[in-house]
Amino acid sequence: MTGDPAVRGSGVIDDLVARGLVHDHTDLDALRARLDDGPTPTYCGFDPTADSLHIGNLQSIMLLRRFQDAGHPPIALVGGATGMIGDPSGRSDERQFLDAEVLDANRAAIANQLGRFLDFDGPAGAVVVDNRSWTEPVGVLEFLRDVGKHITIGTMMAKDSVKSRLERESGISFTEFSYMLLQANDFHVLHAERDCDLQVAGSDQWGNITAGIDLVRRRTGDVVHGLTAPLIVRADGTKFGKSEGENIWLDPARTSPYRLYQYFLNVADSDVEPLLLRLTTVPVAECRAIAEAHADAPERREGQRALARALTATVHGPDALEPIEEAAAVLFGDRPITDVAPATLELLASEVPSSTARRSDVLGADPLDLLAADGVALAKSKGEARRNPDGYSVNQVRLPARDGAPVGEQDLLHGRFLLLGRGKRNHHLITVGA
Repeated sequence: MTGDPAVRGSGVIDDLVARGLVHDHTDLDALRARLDDGPTPTYCGFDPTADSLHIGNLQSIMLLRRFQDAGHPPIALVGGATGMIGDPSGRSDERQFLDAEVLDANRAAIANQLGRFLDFDGPAGAVVVDNRSWTEPVGVLEFLRDVGKHITIGTMMAKDSVKSRLERESGISFTEFSYMLLQANDFHVLHAERDCDLQVAGSDQWGNITAGIDLVRRRTGDVVHGLTAPLIVRADGTKFGKSEGENIWLDPARTSPYRLYQYFLNVADSDVEPLLLRLTTVPVAECRAIAEAHADAPERREGQRALARALTATVHGPDALEPIEEAAAVLFGDRPITDVAPATLELLASEVPSSTARRSDVLGADPLDLLAADGVALAKSKGEARRNPDGYSVNQVRLPARDGAPVGEQDLLHGRFLLLGRGKRNHHLITVGA
């Protein structure tokens, strides 16, 4: 992962601006000078409150990736200490506490996940750190003296993350109020021990970042930098988050590659260009060209297709694309199911309603019986399917074309799959056993 020579050093800032990835920042000229001066360790924090990151975190992961591609070593802080407290930013209620064992398991899973996006070798190799390693040994009095002394209550009260909670009836506990001090101390420790001069994050972290910048300045006299990007939000304006409703997870066991692909295949036309720019490594000029071509014929959804392909390849690797696109073409396009590989049918079995059946129960069976069977129920009854046979299919062949033929060995795809359908959108895949 060597990066594009055109965006080495401070060139990454121009790339971020072009991609719409700059929301708040300290002095950009001073930051450019620091980046041009040499490799600038850059840190971003991730909450280990689940065993996977989600699509809302992907922008921050890719921020680290972009700085790494420009020659600046990423520091991914997976916060075992701050994870015990819970960040109040952007929340209307207090987080539930997790014990150390759960947090450790989550942290290990996330560290492993980050290895899919960041390069941990080479001169700009990434590192994963846990702030519990330097927070736990510090006593309360020492922390109050060395950190609390330098941050005023007035400064903390002025932060949006605190003000918004104070305006609610639930308020904010002292525990969450102290979160800002812990994160500020993280920046100071990483600056002192790892020469970290830049923190990046989503825009909801700006108050915490500036608290860290102030603490470093007050304790050392050094100048460090901060930069945030606009949050990735859903169509209703809410941000993606582990506790903010249904999520698109980066772990394939939580959100399958097929489902991730389908999610981005169905985003609004207006989201295509910004998501391409902000979540992928597709060059800016190419993103613009895709968006322009899409605007000329939005009904073809080529922009969404390019976005879904790029994001699926980024998150799950390019090898995941072929079976996903084959499966989508079978379900929603005109790809004959008889042409697809067993891997595609296995993928379909995990994505559409499916069941297993004994060979003796399938071979020789009337398709009408299978369509109305318990566990399939594409037809309410055998009579319903008989009255409207053209609405039902076996392996994409409508029932009238079968002339009442029972299911035979020749119908089993790769000797073990049978796809039943009602209309264009309702399917059930039977996997036939011994």
